[in-house]
Amino acid sequence: MPIHFISDLHLSEDVPELAALFERTLNTWAGQIDALYILGDLFEYWVGDDDTSDFNTRMTAAMRRFSAHTPLYVMHGNRDFLMGSGFEQASGAVLLTDPSLLSVNGRHYLLSHGDAACSDDSAYQQFRAMSRNPLWQQALLAKPLAERHAIARLARSQSEGMKREQGYTEAGDVTEVALLEWMAAHDWPVLIHGHTHRPGCYPISDGVRHSERWVIADWHDGRGGYLRLDEKGLTALELA
Repeated sequence: MPIHFISDLHLSEDVPELAALFERTLNTWAGQIDALYILGDLFEYWVGDDDTSDFNTRMTAAMRRFSAHTPLYVMHGNRDFLMGSGFEQASGAVLLTDPSLLSVNGRHYLLSHGDAACSDDSAYQQFRAMSRNPLWQQALLAKPLAERHAIARLARSQSEGMKREQGYTEAGDVTEVALLEWMAAHDWPVLIHGHTHRPGCYPISDGVRHSERWVIADWHDGRGGYLRLDEKGLTALELA
């Protein structure tokens, strides 16, 4: 059976059509694929495993039903990096380190959310380093839940405002320097990631060695994309 990869769902109670699509997709795929990998930004934001809102409980319950039949792996994104052991217990998912190496039928695949390779965006990389610090996370999680929600909403608003002002910027994409470092460190696998919202298959080469980089389509407007890995290789497909 195939393996499926999804990323950048940005689930929230504000976008019910995407939550419904996620539930339908899990119901359809349960027991029909070898594994599902969610490579970051499953949620629009996640302020802690103690946030047991009706929406979060509904989503993790759907994942738990799925994971009872099919292995489920989830990677942190830049919006949901506070998912921890409580999330694993509620959802039945296994949290992955970023990047993680997957070997299937003798071929190697490097899995990542992708944000760590956007090395030209120095301001974001500083935030990423800070937000992955266990002491910083501990201090944030010590704040009342309502305050954490307010912080997350403010950060989301500021991020969306910057996108509207700046429009397309190369700083928000992965860089060749970062990609080549990753590829060399892992003996030139096929790279699969999300984050950039620029789906497609792109060649990677250092002039001697060659591979490819697959970017998973994000979910929006009631639609989503995924990658299917089977005996024929990788294929990009759509959900609706």
